[in-house]
Amino acid sequence: MPDLLQKNSKRNSYKTGRYAELFSVWYLRCKGYQILSKNYKTRVGEIDLIARKKKLICFVEVKKRQNLEMASQAISQKQQIRIIHAAEYFLKQNPQYQDFAQRFDAVLIGATVFPYHIKNAWQVH
Repeated sequence: MPDLLQKNSKRNSYKTGRYAELFSVWYLRCKGYQILSKNYKTRVGEIDLIARKKKLICFVEVKKRQNLEMASQAISQKQQIRIIHAAEYFLKQNPQYQDFAQRFDAVLIGATVFPYHIKNAWQVH
């Protein structure tokens, strides 16, 4: 029985995450961003959303938690590094974006809160 509960919990988390990403797509579009990719996966990492606004390309991590504070704490340094590597891979595969300004953003979603867009959530060191 515990295995079934764990599977249901994982399935619910996956659905909640996908809903949060879809909601974030519409939110960013309303702010003038063009979504270039959703769930961009490479062998070095994954990026939830890749968005463009004029000559700026944003690599966006989406987090949905019970509140905004928990969502902000859910992006680990290890995850940031994987996203940075995936962004480098994306830029190598898409040279038309090489000279764009780059930024790592986060969209945080709490239980009943409108999405919170953090520009420059972290930087490459």
